[in-house]
Amino acid sequence: MRGYYAILDATPELCGDGRALEARAGKLLAARPCCLQLRAKAATARALEAAARVLLPLCRAAGVPFCVNDRLDVALVVGADVVHLGQDDLPLADAQRVRAAAGRPELLIGFSTHNPAQAAAAAAAGADYIGFGPVFGTRSKANPDPTVGLDALAEVCRAVAVPVVAIGGITLEAVPAVARAGASAAALIAAIDAAPDPQAAGRAVAAAFAVGA
Repeated sequence: MRGYYAILDATPELCGDGRALEARAGKLLAARPCCLQLRAKAATARALEAAARVLLPLCRAAGVPFCVNDRLDVALVVGADVVHLGQDDLPLADAQRVRAAAGRPELLIGFSTHNPAQAAAAAAAGADYIGFGPVFGTRSKANPDPTVGLDALAEVCRAVAVPVVAIGGITLEAVPAVARAGASAAALIAAIDAAPDPQAAGRAVAAAFAVGA
């Protein structure tokens, strides 16, 4: 889990438009991210599953791990490679038990954290990687947690033994500083979507983490 962590932030309408989903995913996958996450906060489980079934073969063809955000059930049903859970989702221990019961030990579980204590707890509990942030102010969430800043990010990266994906308000200009803080990857939404060339922007993110790797 290193480099550019791509997130396809989908509305319920986009989840139901296979062609538009393929087009959006194609732009993100062209940058060869370390993971592609489907995030659709307002979509139903049925709509999320339908969208996931569109994206999974595209990720397979590109050799990029596919992640479902929030919904372990959908991730298991479609055969995703990764599920990413938040503080208000299924607790990590329960998710691990469900993963074991489903016979999917290879499914990676990422867990979002917003302060050093949460990060340490998630790492100790066996998260395969953690998200940490928001590092900077973000507009991709309706009620974002307080920003943590680069110093807290560096503290967490030193303290935990699992990969740390920096999240929240990260611009292309800030990516090198995020990489220097010790993060394994950076998740960007707005900065990539707004870029004139999303593929080049994603590759620039990955390049920042390749320096000294």
